[in-house]
Amino acid sequence: MKSPRTRMLGWATAVLLCLGAPISSRLVAQTAPDNSANNQNQTTTADNQSSASADRHLTAKVRRAIIADKGLSLYAHNVKIITRGGMVTLKGPVQSEDEKNKVAADAASVVSADKVSNQLTVK
Repeated sequence: MKSPRTRMLGWATAVLLCLGAPISSRLVAQTAPDNSANNQNQTTTADNQSSASADRHLTAKVRRAIIADKGLSLYAHNVKIITRGGMVTLKGPVQSEDEKNKVAADAASVVSADKVSNQLTVK
């Protein structure tokens, strides 16, 4: 019996063939995520997010503040926000140093700046 993944790849190939896609686009390349090596040695990850109600609400408030800033890129709107014990950690790539500072300022508008750990990286 075929695995669900094998069936999905077979289905996707059949769709591409029916659509007349060029041979090169029919090949499914499997590559590792480009930031896997960076993620392996991280101490603060989304898995460390507290399940305490206050931390979850704080995370949501910070996310809303960042999303409300329409001057930020899609990268900045999608940064990881990890809250534990009222401390907010920001992680992920952004487009520029200015954007990195804007995201941190948006987070600091919700909690005090000394409770924000800015670990964002400029892409």
